[in-house]
Amino acid sequence: MNNELTPRLISGNQAVAWAATHLGVSLGVGYPGTPSTEILENFSLLGGRAQWSPNEKVALEIGIGVAYGSARALVTMKHVGVNVAADPLFTVAYTGVRGGLVLVSADDPGMASSQNEQDNRRYAKAASVMMVEPSDPQEAYDFLFDAFALSETWNLPVLFRMTTRVCHSRGVVTPRAPKLPTKGPAFVRDMQAYVMIPGFARPAHRRMREKIAKIAQWNEDSDLNKIYEGDKSLGIITSSVAFVHAREAAPEARILKLGMTYPLPINLIREFAASVDRCLVIEENDPYLVESLRTEGIPCEGKAEMYRFDELNVQRVRRIIAGDTTPEKPLPKGKPPQLCKGCPHRMAFATMKKLDCIITGDIGCYTLSVLPPFETMDSCVCMGASITVGLGLRHALPDDEARRVVSVIGDSTFMHSGLTGVADMVYNPPKTGHVIIILDNGTTAMTGMQEHPGTGRSLDHTKTNQIVAEDVARSIGVNNVHVVENASAFNQVLRDSLAKDELTLIIFRKLCSLAAPKLRMYAEAAEEEE
Repeated sequence: MNNELTPRLISGNQAVAWAATHLGVSLGVGYPGTPSTEILENFSLLGGRAQWSPNEKVALEIGIGVAYGSARALVTMKHVGVNVAADPLFTVAYTGVRGGLVLVSADDPGMASSQNEQDNRRYAKAASVMMVEPSDPQEAYDFLFDAFALSETWNLPVLFRMTTRVCHSRGVVTPRAPKLPTKGPAFVRDMQAYVMIPGFARPAHRRMREKIAKIAQWNEDSDLNKIYEGDKSLGIITSSVAFVHAREAAPEARILKLGMTYPLPINLIREFAASVDRCLVIEENDPYLVESLRTEGIPCEGKAEMYRFDELNVQRVRRIIAGDTTPEKPLPKGKPPQLCKGCPHRMAFATMKKLDCIITGDIGCYTLSVLPPFETMDSCVCMGASITVGLGLRHALPDDEARRVVSVIGDSTFMHSGLTGVADMVYNPPKTGHVIIILDNGTTAMTGMQEHPGTGRSLDHTKTNQIVAEDVARSIGVNNVHVVENASAFNQVLRDSLAKDELTLIIFRKLCSLAAPKLRMYAEAAEEEE
């Protein structure tokens, strides 16, 4: 794929990246997470300036700074990443921006690669930010133009909600002529807008609500929403990829496809619902649209509770239309995931299982140790929680049992959310001490071998400053820091550490077997540059 203005067969993620180059986005910033990862990778390949941040909160705050400077920022993350970024998201809705700020939330219905199935349409309403939802790669490209136009027109952020199917499905995308910013970046001092002390935040809240009311009125006639004519006996209100399924499942139906789903065009929806004999809402996951319509007194049908879970498809939509609530045929069982053969994590978990450790785990490849043949992980909540949940257990359990607790975290996740847990461990040390194990395989393996602050390489794999985990731990106040590179040394150090009532960090450093060839290539390239 390149920047020529000829149609291309590409994925939704690639389409967003392509549109970002045609929009002259100043910076693309985010944290890798399936299904969003390829957006910034492709933006970089197309010549855009892109970078990985340590976590999603940092990424959004950097994007806010870009937009305060009157430039365009694209911030990308998966749905659970918005939880991490929620603090600045809610406040930037008050402060507004001068440039364009678009936040991509890549939701994961069916949890193909996630720990929960949350529906981030809820965030748009809770934070009062505009939300647009493309249904296919062409709309992913086109709607990004609209999203930046909306952001710059109203000086507000836009939530750009995609789903796994939209991110990864491919389609022919016809590009537009580039629409670059008309003004260069510049900072305009506006303390009452950007400094959210209570005295400034109160009027900012009112300004934001006034804008949302005006945007709702604008959305009544927006081209983002489209009616597909059909038999009025069945009217379907839908959005995102659910529209594609509904269109195929009921080609004869009259359909209102919503492109901007917050704020909703209530009058348009009311008129549509009144024009059909039966009004049915087809949407994945939560009944967000159904609840919104019923709150406005618009009668409509929603799907049965059983269809709230997992992705929709054409067959499931047909069942929803028919009111079929009989048990669905189970999907054929696939091969369960497992740690790769030769994975260095295997050696670590074999040792921990032998020592009967209570393991508080984290998000990454090593989470798969919960499955056979190891079955060793005892908890996994969210990024960074391995350390803090482990500390909680150490504080609560009887001493003999507490000494079995270890926290296991990966190198990328440690940079994402582990540092504050270490700070708490030093500040509030359990009586029995604690043991943290960083499984450092030199990459963000689970999402496709991306870089992070501990690798010493940027998003495009070029050399940059490196944060060394053991140096950071010592500087914070962890006195017992061990770096091991083989199973024998790990076994001995872990045994010794579990026997002591001290704070300990063990780094098991061994490259991911799949990533090793590329990592060596990057290292050789860096040496040649020197």
